[in-house]
Formats: sequence, structure tokens, C-alpha cells
Amino acid sequence: MNTTITYEFPLNERIRVFIRLEQLFQQFNHFLTGETVADKRAALSALLDIMTIFRRNDLKSEILKELDRHANVLNKIANNQSVDTQKLEELLSQLNQTSKKLYATNGKIGTHVMESDLFQSIAQRSSIPGGTCSFDLPEFHYWLEQDEAIRLRDMEHWISPFADIRIAIDLILNFIRNCSSPTQELAEAGFFQFLLDTNQPHQLLKVTLDKSIRCFAEISGGKHRCTIRFMMPSSDNKRPSQSPDDIPFSLTCCLF
Repeated sequence: MNTTITYEFPLNERIRVFIRLEQLFQQFNHFLTGETVADKRAALSALLDIMTIFRRNDLKSEILKELDRHANVLNKIANNQSVDTQKLEELLSQLNQTSKKLYATNGKIGTHVMESDLFQSIAQRSSIPGGTCSFDLPEFHYWLEQDEAIRLRDMEHWISPFADIRIAIDLILNFIRNCSSPTQELAEAGFFQFLLDTNQPHQLLKVTLDKSIRCFAEISGGKHRCTIRFMMPSSDNKRPSQSPDDIPFSLTCCLF
């Protein structure tokens, strides 16, 4: 049983978008395996959010830049005697294979999904609260009542264009999250502030504390300075307040 809780704070827009997509892909996969109508509705809602993010960002270009950057960093440390050469070669192979697949992808990712009239109708009506009821979209209602094998086939077809992107994002975030070691810190009266070395490529902050501590971490900042406040949730609908106690936690400044 996990006894800690970790709060993440991305330090640039690229990583912020990657983490949002990671969460949406996880939600989609979770509800995809459910067989109820509510599960399929929730999975489609996550997929629509994924598509919205792709429409607003040139993610293929951003991910390829990040993959190339990671490969360059790994190549630079290849001659270090303390490096596990076999593991390094495996990682570089993963990066290169993923990059090749993305470079081979033509056009804007996910656009073919809208070729489905059913999916177009769902997407258009989803902008209206409760807009996909059976009387709004009888075709969707019919689809939701089909056998699980039919629904699963369509869902897997709609998500398939994003498969390589998801692998790339998981690879990038895994590198970033595990590249640095945590330090043990103490937030005096629930407050902790520190400076970041602007010459280092910091990507993400991780704040981990024991679940028994009745606080949550509120993180703010940017490339130069970051602030962590440990807030106590209110039980009477009032605003959370900063803890008056000294809070022990671990801090990881992830850079790669």
C-alpha cells in the first residue's frame, strides 16, 4: 500500500501539455475496459478532450523536439564509465524507433477520426451540457446499446492514431521523472521557497509527503523561483488555510 502522495508541477508549457495528455490517455484506457454505457460515455469524453488538445497544439513537432533532445543528452553521456552501456543502447533504440514512427506519420494526427459521421455528431453535440441524450443523438444511443465487441472495435479504431504519440509521451515523462534524486526538506510553518539554477534544464518539480499529514501541496513559480505552501483542507466549506506546522517532505527537481 502506498503511504505517500506526490504532487507534480511542470515548469514549462510543453511538459504541462504532456502531463494533461498522459492523464487523459489513462482515463480513456480505464473506461475503455468497462462494459457499461456510462463507461463508454466517459471514455469518449476523454477522447474528445485529447482531440481538443491536439487541435490547439503542434504536438508532433513538440514531441519530436523533445525526443531528439533526450537522444542528444544520452549520447553525450555514452562514454561515461559509470553508465550501463547496454541499458543506454536500449534507451537510445527506444527513442530512435519512436521518432521514426512519428516522422513517418503524415498529416495532422487524429484528423481521420472525424471521418466517422457518428463521431462527428458526438463531438458537435458534446459542447452542449447533456447534449448527447438519446433524443438528441438516436444513432449514438443505438451504438451504446450494441454488443461490447462492436463498441470496443470502434473505440480502438478512433484512438489508434494516437498510439505512437502516447508511447512517446510516456517515454519522455518517464525519463524526466526518474532522472533526479529527491532531497529531504522541511517547510517551516507550511512554507518553503527556493531558487532554481537557470542554467539547468529543469522540467518538473515533484513534492512527496506522507499521507498521514493532513495537508496538500500548493506549488507556484517558474524558471527562477518556486514556492510551496502546505494547505489544510477545510471541513466547513471555508477556504483552505496554510498549515502552522513544520511539514517534512521530499523535493525532486527533475532535469534532463
